[in-house]
Amino acid sequence: MVPPPLSGSTREERIGYVRESWKCMHNCEVCGKCHLLRGESPETLYADYIEGLRSYREVTLSIRERNNLSGGGSK
Repeated sequence: MVPPPLSGSTREERIGYVRESWKCMHNCEVCGKCHLLRGESPETLYADYIEGLRSYREVTLSIRERNNLSGGGSK
């Protein structure tokens, strides 16, 4: 599934994509989504994308950088 582009998509389409992409799989040993979110909601972390300010990719890279800087990255 490809994220809706900022131009040509609505806020509702973008928030729907974020919610679907980060939906709990109820299999923590395999998934790892909660580890990446670090207790925050995907809507909060992807707020800039949802509001059309930054691309999904830009926000994702920021989240990865944050996790790596705080010691959460694997090497």
